[in-house]
Amino acid sequence: MALSVEELRSKAAELRAKGLNTQQIADELSVSQTTVQWLSSEGVELPPDDVRIGWRTIGARATRIEAIGLILADIIDEELTGQVDTIVGISLNGIAFAQSLAGHIDADFAIYRSVDEDGSGHLSNKYGNVAGRDVAVIDDVLSTGSTMRRTIEALRSEGANVCLCMVLVNKTERNEIEGVPLRGLIRAVNV
Repeated sequence: MALSVEELRSKAAELRAKGLNTQQIADELSVSQTTVQWLSSEGVELPPDDVRIGWRTIGARATRIEAIGLILADIIDEELTGQVDTIVGISLNGIAFAQSLAGHIDADFAIYRSVDEDGSGHLSNKYGNVAGRDVAVIDDVLSTGSTMRRTIEALRSEGANVCLCMVLVNKTERNEIEGVPLRGLIRAVNV
């Protein structure tokens, strides 16, 4: 459902009142952190160059998530000649797609919790190990790349070989990030 700017402002304020930080609000609204900051301000300056992505139609049904997982598996088959050991989903919105993909290619599944406003976070220790493993990273939307970049850095510091990054929607013209190939199912950029 498309939201007006005023509805987005109201929703951002509501989420902030519930204790969510800028990163978490951006995840919930499917906009960039810069847009959340603009929505939370008085809006005197011009709005950031951003596109809101609504993919609830996919996310509301497990069978649709599984279909996206199958598409992502096909991309891995196309992009990588070697085996991927672990699929890492970036919280919150990359988790379901990563889990589905891991099932399709019989790989381990791990979660990177992107919980801080600067895009940093931590690898959950309750799921698959990444040390010494070839991993692919999944998120829903790439806006600035800061969350993906920090995830790659964190995974590398844990000893992972990050082979591929994938997103549902790439809102940039980038085809790589931190030297890792980047694939989006859809690219949405202003012309």
